[in-house]
Amino acid sequence: MKSLLLPLIALILLLIASGCSDDAKPPATPPKPRTKVKVPVFNRDSAYQYIEDQLAFGPRVPNSEGHRNCRDWMVRRLKAFGAQVTEQSFDAKAYTGEILKSTNVIASFNPDAEERVLLAAHWDTRHIADKEEEGSERINEPIMGADDGASGVGVLFEIARQLQAQPIPMGVDIILFDAEDYGDGANDNPESWCLGSQYWSNNPHRKDYQAQFGVLLDMVGARDARFPKEGTSKYFAPQLLDKVWGLAQRMGKSKYFVNEAVSPTVDDHLFVNKLARIPMIDIVNLPADRTYGFYHHTHQDDLPLIDKGTLAAVGQVVLSVVYNTSNGDF
Repeated sequence: MKSLLLPLIALILLLIASGCSDDAKPPATPPKPRTKVKVPVFNRDSAYQYIEDQLAFGPRVPNSEGHRNCRDWMVRRLKAFGAQVTEQSFDAKAYTGEILKSTNVIASFNPDAEERVLLAAHWDTRHIADKEEEGSERINEPIMGADDGASGVGVLFEIARQLQAQPIPMGVDIILFDAEDYGDGANDNPESWCLGSQYWSNNPHRKDYQAQFGVLLDMVGARDARFPKEGTSKYFAPQLLDKVWGLAQRMGKSKYFVNEAVSPTVDDHLFVNKLARIPMIDIVNLPADRTYGFYHHTHQDDLPLIDKGTLAAVGQVVLSVVYNTSNGDF
């Protein structure tokens, strides 16, 4: 009996010792539950006012007084929304050879959060009205850019206001790209456009910056706007594109978010995808019968063009994307 008992005791002691080894791993800590925040209601009147405020500075062409004054106003407003604001100043060489004194304005909410999404628009306006009828006396005058520039900024400002009023734990970066619209319209020269997003993509405002995904807003305020699935977005970020459009359609916004694929466009998201390697899609007005709206790069792109219903549709969808992502529901 004794000879059988000793080996059994030794085995028990060995098992106890191995259980107390330094190599033993403690039980995994379960992930903390997400802090969920209800998706706010987008205020169309507020977004419209931010567009009107921008137009009060006149055309926002780089090197102009209106451009400088609008930049300063944007920085003040974004700081008032509680964002950490970075002014990324740079010199961009235009296709004309002119040096454009430019600034990307970056507003960061929860700047230390690892999980981040990126929202963007361009804030400059076209330096010429090159799509005016031939012979027009105003063809060489800069445009107001109510839709082409100001609408995206207006929507993002309202989202920034909501992020302050109803904070979320996720990080959100709003980038207002400069020098987007000073490109060569006469030649096939894609890299002459979107100079601000090219600069930022090569020189992000934070070292090793990353985001889960990005959404670009360009021309998102015109009456009867139509947002199909744009080709560059479909090439670089097809799953994100389908998720956003699917959400929009479940929200009853299929009048605006059309389930139709169209040709690629050159816009800021092209360079964010290619250079920064962040999957980004573009919400951009692309009517069925033409490449861009009838007002594109003309003096018709002014405040009467803007429709609050369009702003509300886009703004509510983007707000839902941001808050649902933070909640873990997107």
